[in-house]
Amino acid sequence: MGLVGVILLYVGAVLLVNGMGGLGRVDGRSMAVMNFMVGALALVASLMQLFRAETTQDYFGVATFFLFTFTYLYVAVSIWFELDMRGFGWFCFFVALTTIPCAIVAYTGGDLRFGTFWLIWGALWYMFYEANVRERDFGRVLPFATIGVGVFTCWIPGLLVLTGNW
Repeated sequence: MGLVGVILLYVGAVLLVNGMGGLGRVDGRSMAVMNFMVGALALVASLMQLFRAETTQDYFGVATFFLFTFTYLYVAVSIWFELDMRGFGWFCFFVALTTIPCAIVAYTGGDLRFGTFWLIWGALWYMFYEANVRERDFGRVLPFATIGVGVFTCWIPGLLVLTGNW
């Protein structure tokens, strides 16, 4: 569970930075740097888990780590190279749909917190699909949602996991 805490902590950080970027308080390329760093950390963690995986359940966990990994690497590359974000939006649609079975697996395993987190994360990914593919303007709602999700489902839980208070 410790690795999950580490990833959650830094996902909280990148969502804070990305939310601030959406509010115009962080430059895009500066945002990209944080996304590269968190994406690289998540890539290392995902690969470590992949090499240790033995069961279907282990591989499921690896696959869920890669959802986050590819999200932040995709954002970083797209912003850095000023790419069209529609591809990222379609990836977000895929991830939003994938969070539904992830939530079901968590709920079935008795983990109400992570089951709920998966649904919240899915809603945020879906908002990014709407914003980047369907060009829906959420105004300041999307940046504030990004910050709120980062703080309450990643940063704080990550700290709680890492301090043994989860």
